[in-house]
Amino acid sequence: MATFFLLIIYLAFISLGLPDSLLGTAWPVMQAEMGAPLDTAGLLYMLTAAGTIVSSLASGAVIERFGTGKVTLVSCIMTAGALLGFAFAPSLPWLLLLTVPLGLGAGAVDSGLNNYVAEHYKAHHMSWLHCFWGVGATTGPIIMAGFVMKDWRDGFLTVAGIQFALVVILFLTLPLWGKVARLSSNNADEQAAASETGDEQSADAGSSVKPLRIRGVKVGLMSFLFYCGIEASVGLWGSSFLVEMKGLQAAQAAEWVSLYYGGITVGRFVTGFITFKVGNQLLIRGGQLMALAGALLLVLPLPPAFSLAGLIILGLGLAPIFPCMLHETPARYGKRHSQRIMGYQMAVAYTGSTLLPPLLGFLASRTTIGIFPFYIAIFAAAMLLFSELLGRLLAGRRERTA
Repeated sequence: MATFFLLIIYLAFISLGLPDSLLGTAWPVMQAEMGAPLDTAGLLYMLTAAGTIVSSLASGAVIERFGTGKVTLVSCIMTAGALLGFAFAPSLPWLLLLTVPLGLGAGAVDSGLNNYVAEHYKAHHMSWLHCFWGVGATTGPIIMAGFVMKDWRDGFLTVAGIQFALVVILFLTLPLWGKVARLSSNNADEQAAASETGDEQSADAGSSVKPLRIRGVKVGLMSFLFYCGIEASVGLWGSSFLVEMKGLQAAQAAEWVSLYYGGITVGRFVTGFITFKVGNQLLIRGGQLMALAGALLLVLPLPPAFSLAGLIILGLGLAPIFPCMLHETPARYGKRHSQRIMGYQMAVAYTGSTLLPPLLGFLASRTTIGIFPFYIAIFAAAMLLFSELLGRLLAGRRERTA
């Protein structure tokens, strides 16, 4: 039953990933039809992410009252309905309105499932969980590429249909959530009792310490900010960069962006196996260095094929970073504070998704979309810098408590 429960969580993350890359891949065509400026896509993305921030901050109280299963079901219904609305939206104001349910539908389930897996499952499950997000994020541009040159609305309609199919599955399996949650809770209590002594030895795990005052928390939050800013910016503006600067057709650009998400997906699947032998921190560092290398490849004035290679390398590099950072939360800061810190991390992550892609759109509309690879490379370097600083801070704390 626990294995089947994981499959349901994986399906939920597919539904989270499906809409994430649709707007960016369809925007070169949507922009012309709607008569909107280039940076309007950034506004749409910002409003969606703002809704996600609100729902993720409220996720603790909502899930505590209604349960993860019901929240997941309702969230999927909201995103499916919003995507259906995108398919029939007659004008830009309707798209702006539909970003509200699209964003609210993603936040609560994302925070709840991430914290549950971080506390109750091993690192490879977290990587595979986000691999399934990548399945959705990769499938979205592939679907849109088949419709974007004919009618982009059919692409949104198709994804909405897939979302509603997931709604049916979640509804039929709703009674299992309570049963499996009780089973997992019993197992978690046994594990907590076995590790209670070690947890009490953590200098920052005391209940009197406020989570944001724990050494390294604020620095760690910056890594989440830059990671999600990079991931979202590439998804939103990658197609526009390839069309305007590399001369690709919109459909081909959408396919190339899908390969970027494919790199994230495949990378997370492989990472799940690597975690059996390699620790999270080493995987985070290696992924950040690879992501920086992919961004630098996009910066160089090379033929378009190298841009494709850069996108794939960037995706492979980003793959282990987010799930490994999430899974490290209880180990870094103590289990007593992991729930609240996880909420902070998700909120800051969505803040990066909210602010950094629109900022790129704002700058590009006043200069050129050619700044895209430089923007990505700068923030990849900043993410690596803050991650290494966090490692030193945590190492210093361990030395003092040894």
